[in-house]
Amino acid sequence: MDGELAHRLHFAFTIVYHYLFPQLTMGLALLIVILKTMALRTGDAHFNRAARFWARIFGVNSLMGVVTGIPMEFQFGTNWARFSEAAGGVIGQTLAMEGMFSFFLESSFLGLFLFAEKKLSPRAHWFAAVCVFAGSWMSGWFIVATNAWMQHPVGYDVAHFAATGEIVLNDYFALFTNPWLLRQYPHTMMGAVVTGSFVMAGTGAYYLLSKKHVAYGKTFVRIGVIVGAIASTLSAMPTGDLQAKMVSKHKPISFAAMEGHFHTEKGAAIVLIGQPNMETMTLDNAFHVPWVLSFITHQRWNAEVKGLTSYPKEEWPDNVPLLYYAYHIMVGLGTIFIGIMLLAAVQLKRGKLYDSQPLLWTLMLAFPFPYIANTAGWVTAEVGRQPWLIHGLFRTSEGYSDNVSSGNVLFSLIGFAGMYSLLSIIFLLLIVREVREGPDAETADDPGSAEEGAATEDAEGASA
Repeated sequence: MDGELAHRLHFAFTIVYHYLFPQLTMGLALLIVILKTMALRTGDAHFNRAARFWARIFGVNSLMGVVTGIPMEFQFGTNWARFSEAAGGVIGQTLAMEGMFSFFLESSFLGLFLFAEKKLSPRAHWFAAVCVFAGSWMSGWFIVATNAWMQHPVGYDVAHFAATGEIVLNDYFALFTNPWLLRQYPHTMMGAVVTGSFVMAGTGAYYLLSKKHVAYGKTFVRIGVIVGAIASTLSAMPTGDLQAKMVSKHKPISFAAMEGHFHTEKGAAIVLIGQPNMETMTLDNAFHVPWVLSFITHQRWNAEVKGLTSYPKEEWPDNVPLLYYAYHIMVGLGTIFIGIMLLAAVQLKRGKLYDSQPLLWTLMLAFPFPYIANTAGWVTAEVGRQPWLIHGLFRTSEGYSDNVSSGNVLFSLIGFAGMYSLLSIIFLLLIVREVREGPDAETADDPGSAEEGAATEDAEGASA
């Protein structure tokens, strides 16, 4: 196997696996703050126990994120040494700030939230939840800032790079006001909230269908559906639309590949379904909607949209079909999420959701699909950046560690796969145990919890 391909597969495997965990922690962080706010406003211990339940799942998930995230940072040196040598002065700063500021803020206050509740006032405990939320979202900010700079480099010394091959940051402010970052970050975070909302709503649906922890099931479904409906909509409009416009402006080649748009034309149609045929440069079995691609790209029905064949082939993404399918999976699932959550929200408003078995089954079974959509979104971003590591500056073929053989890379990849398989089993056992025991697992230490839980269940049943 080619050395570059081996290094890319290695990093792709570790980063795809890793991002299964941060997206849930960032999504749950907001939902935990909502639960704690409801507890603070109502004084109902039901919401406190619900928040602690999700904080325990947050803690297990966060630990997995740390364990799988550390090897990725080492890979910059082991697998991408030439890239690190060239760009370490820029990306090293954001990655260090993520560790020093965000991680310590999140982990410190998570410890207070989980283990010091009895020593804190209700407002202080709520503040701990807010700090966990702030730390997790700051972590996302720094990581997306790193990726956004690779997608759209700004604030660097061009002359120094031309002379030495080392990229030096000369405008620190530009790094955090990068227009790509300001569009990519909201879209990324909305994707994380969608994951958290579906997981919470799915867990609540499981409790309602199994008739266990029914009061909590109703709370989880209600909050998950309301937040999920908002986040699913925002992930498409405006955040997804703004991100797509950014790609079309700065990376028209990638945009053409994402859309399967091979030939330049005015009044370009958007393709809902089709399979790219790289031999004929067409889409097989395509279903087109006329003029829409021109309109959403340039806000004019008859605007010209350049096709992939208008650009030099050496500038094309390495795997056009993969990019096309990943993008359409993300968009297709995102559209389905909006439909599911809006339908559930309507039924919730009508007071029929808790008794609607088809919708509850849909919510319970749908929770894995936001993980697929978020993964497809990142595949779109990373495959779309190819053949560049730093768009327009530094090619992928120039960045990998060429003194590490493909055999060594594949051997370590097999080792990672085995280790992550074991971690997955442990993680699933821990999460299944938490969900099975439910939020009432700690009632033995809370004498009034059973009566309060029953009162909350009766109140929610009456309101439904």
